[in-house]
Amino acid sequence: MDFDVLTLFIVLAVVLAGTIGLFLLTGGRRLPEGTFPETRDADDLPEPDGPDAPAGTAVAEDTDAAPLTTAEATAETVAEPELSEEVAEEAAPTIETPEPVAGRLARLRARLVKSNNVFGRSLLALLSSDQIDEDVWDEIEETLLMADLGTEPTMELVDRLRERVKVEGSRDPDRVRALLREELTTLVDPSLDRSLNVRAAGRPAVVLVVGVNGVGKTTTVGKLARVLVAEDKDVLLGAADTFRAAAAEQLTTWGSRVGVPTVSRDEGTDPASVAYDAVAAGIEGEVDVVMVDTAGRLQNKANLMDELGKVKRVIEKQSQVDEVLLVLDATTGQNGLNQAKVFSEVVDVSGIVLTKLDGTARGGIVVAIQRQLGVPVKLVGLGEGPDDLAPFDAETFVDALLEER
Repeated sequence: MDFDVLTLFIVLAVVLAGTIGLFLLTGGRRLPEGTFPETRDADDLPEPDGPDAPAGTAVAEDTDAAPLTTAEATAETVAEPELSEEVAEEAAPTIETPEPVAGRLARLRARLVKSNNVFGRSLLALLSSDQIDEDVWDEIEETLLMADLGTEPTMELVDRLRERVKVEGSRDPDRVRALLREELTTLVDPSLDRSLNVRAAGRPAVVLVVGVNGVGKTTTVGKLARVLVAEDKDVLLGAADTFRAAAAEQLTTWGSRVGVPTVSRDEGTDPASVAYDAVAAGIEGEVDVVMVDTAGRLQNKANLMDELGKVKRVIEKQSQVDEVLLVLDATTGQNGLNQAKVFSEVVDVSGIVLTKLDGTARGGIVVAIQRQLGVPVKLVGLGEGPDDLAPFDAETFVDALLEER
């Protein structure tokens, strides 16, 4: 009996000792549910079971910070998308708006006055002389020839002036200027149709641009694209100058500035195939105008001119060529006339584009080319700016020749 009591006592003592040890290990008290004996991260907290569930007592966060308002939270939410939109806008190409075509020549008239003023001033001075004898008429004739007017137009103009001065007998500067203006305007011929043939029923109008290297042909194509875009035309460019390095890239750059696509191929590709693909793409895309830039040709190289004829024939397998523009450097004088004659025989030139007319060119080249080819000057380049290509107007041109600075 004593042994049983002793055993029970020993068991109770062990249980009591374990209870006391556990009590001492836990700090002498039980921690409330949801609290922790050390600092915890916010995402370590258990999800509360309800609105009254206790929160952690030692969460690692800034307890002094004010809560975000709804507007601030919204601003943080949309900040990142706004940044993405800015990046997208920077990456998108900027589309330029070309200047209106109407009035361009009048705007650029000062440049014509600057380059051709000596021509007009000399004529006015001679015709206003107190006595117009044969020596004066010889000087007038020489002035006209020096202005690249050409022999036949010069003699024609001098004969007309002789007759009118003899009949009217006036030496008044204003009357002499009016007389000379009338005769020069007649010589430039305002009756010629200078409009671009860029309208075709049921298909794109096809414009072929030709000329020798160095006259500004590819640049002219780019500027003409701007003219057509300013007139609300849908335009497509064909980079068929596959022989000159970077010609396609140059044309593509011009087109992209006004949202005009360019069909191009690798350097050395058959130009006729590029022209064909460009016209095909224009037909498929239902554009208004397809304009094809061609490789620069030397008018005295028969094989190169034959290649140009091939480009035109290949295009005509699927569409008529509505306009053939020959680009000429106005400063080349008689050489430009020779170029015009040969090109006209190969591709039936329908219009002339005179570049660099604001430089050392002489205004008479306009008359000389028209007389030789029977083809009108339709556009003139009067500067380096992208919108410095203007439709030619006979009366505005003559006024610029005779304007006093």
